Amino acid sequence: MRIVIAGGTGFIGSPLAEVYAEEGHDVRVLTRSLPDGDARHDPGTGKPGITRVGWHPNGAAGAWSPIVDDADAVINLAGEPLGKGRWTPQRKAVLRDSRILATRSVVEAIRAAAAAPRVLISSSAVGYYGPSGAEPKTEDSPAGNDFLAQLAEEWETEAKKAEGTGTRVVLLRTGLVLEKSAGALPRMMRPFRYFVGGPIGNGQQYTSWIHRLDVVEMIRWIVETPAVIGAVNATAPYPVTNRDFARALGRALRRPSLFPVPPVALKALFGEMADALLLTGQRVIPGKAQSHGYHFRYPEIDIAMRGIFGE
Repeated sequence: MRIVIAGGTGFIGSPLAEVYAEEGHDVRVLTRSLPDGDARHDPGTGKPGITRVGWHPNGAAGAWSPIVDDADAVINLAGEPLGKGRWTPQRKAVLRDSRILATRSVVEAIRAAAAAPRVLISSSAVGYYGPSGAEPKTEDSPAGNDFLAQLAEEWETEAKKAEGTGTRVVLLRTGLVLEKSAGALPRMMRPFRYFVGGPIGNGQQYTSWIHRLDVVEMIRWIVETPAVIGAVNATAPYPVTNRDFARALGRALRRPSLFPVPPVALKALFGEMADALLLTGQRVIPGKAQSHGYHFRYPEIDIAMRGIFGE
């Protein structure tokens, strides 16, 4: 298969590209580190292996666009990390543009293709549902109305513009992705290492999480499952409260989880981002993945923590 990945050097895209390459597929990774349209094959990845192709997503197609022509899958994971820096108006603009313009560029390339790719899998996030307490959310639940929800809804709207081209469109609403070497988990581990870990705020907000391996495997499963269309919640089937998440992390690290982080301190440090990412949450259920037969390797938080920390 020929697989095109935007955001293929990131936290999810990198292992995804590697596993496809190891299986002998032709992987094209879009990167801003090369001039538009230039291609360089990664040494050591074999043939066809991984080829990096330069792009500069500005909302339009570019010299790189022909690589999506007749591709087996286009996987759009591009977007600036949400958790880096306070959400100033300038930072919000960066978060929005990195998602909207990249997705718009991908869709424009698909619409210009002589033969449409079989599937577009485009990133979104469980922030789509907005702060929602303990109410379970499935793919049929409506969008929220805070910044993250509006961003996710606009992000998905851009991806949906590929509908009608002959390309199957899937919107991957990803939860908190867990892996100990990168992502959010290393930062969450630090206070536990010093025996001062605990829940955030009152700990009652839900954390909809997923092991990184399950995200990678779910994307691969979607590519090979034509019946899966539209929104898909990329979360484990058993979301937990933040208090239970802290306890599971403490058990895995053999540390106590007794020291809650006061909301006032988080708001002072992170501003609006504290409410959106830390002090509120969503209880998201992966209804579509379950109904179509995806098998989770890490369905429960303690199983995931044991897998991550080797206990």
